[in-house]
Amino acid sequence: MKKLPGGLFGMSVNLIFKIAAVGIIVTVLSQVLKHSGREEHAFLISLAGLMIVLFWVLPYIYDLFETMRSLFAL
Repeated sequence: MKKLPGGLFGMSVNLIFKIAAVGIIVTVLSQVLKHSGREEHAFLISLAGLMIVLFWVLPYIYDLFETMRSLFAL
């Protein structure tokens, strides 16, 4: 099982701050694009932000499922 750097639960506080920063940036950009009439671009920005955060969180989700698998393995 791969060890990930981080705090008590394996997730560092820096990751939480990065996710919050991406959320703020995506929200501001989406609102600006929506008010300028570019709803399609706002949707693509939101989708890109979601994908970035998903790629950051995916190793932690994998680690969670590996831990659950090893916990219930007899």
